[in-house]
Amino acid sequence: QVQLVESGGGLVQPGGSLRLSCAASGDTLDDYAIAWFRQSPGKEREVVACIGRSSSTYYAESARGRFTVSRENAKNMVYLQMDNLKPEDTFRYHCAAGDHCPMYSWTVFDAEGQGTQVTVSS
Repeated sequence: QVQLVESGGGLVQPGGSLRLSCAASGDTLDDYAIAWFRQSPGKEREVVACIGRSSSTYYAESARGRFTVSRENAKNMVYLQMDNLKPEDTFRYHCAAGDHCPMYSWTVFDAEGQGTQVTVSS
């Protein structure tokens, strides 16, 4: 069973950038598609990006053109580059492993991490 740990969150001003990282252990990352989703307490999660085993990518409308997902299977890492951040991007961001993209709010993931907080504020 794969385990996932996110890092790279923080406080950033509107218009700024952050790169989130998702480190996998316990299994080979290239066996999985990886999604990034965001969620606030008590609210439904939103899958913002997904990268398949062949590195095909899918983005939510809210992320398209500003977020870029990538993977380095040799390092067991997946990244989410977030540019032109807005206050409405303030959420806890999680990476999750699944069978294929796209993934949705109702997808049952094989594994998910604890998340990293992103706060966009001036």
